[in-house]
Amino acid sequence: MKFLANMGISPLTVAFLREQGHQAVHLHEQGLDRLPDHDILEMARTENAVVLTSDLDFGDLLAASGAELPSVIIFRLDPPMTAAKVNAKMITILSEHVNDLAQGVILSVGEKSIRVRRLPI
Repeated sequence: MKFLANMGISPLTVAFLREQGHQAVHLHEQGLDRLPDHDILEMARTENAVVLTSDLDFGDLLAASGAELPSVIIFRLDPPMTAAKVNAKMITILSEHVNDLAQGVILSVGEKSIRVRRLPI
């Protein structure tokens, strides 16, 4: 699976995903630290990547657009949101939600639950 990590996601999570055999890139690696959210979504859609973020705006943008892709994983974990906590959640996501991600969803990841919303909204 291919992932595009937004600025709120640690590069350590990108490294973790690569170690697991996934394609993952952080916007910072590409010098795209200030890329607007709608452009991030378009980039992910074009590259068939799942967006990793902690920014709730992505869900709003997808809902307003009526788009079916890209899938977005929004991490809403208690502070501090460490790479270790995100990586642990990614293990669960990758074992339970791969099919969902391929079909187009927003996953809202909290401390105790993962909420799945199918696209389009």
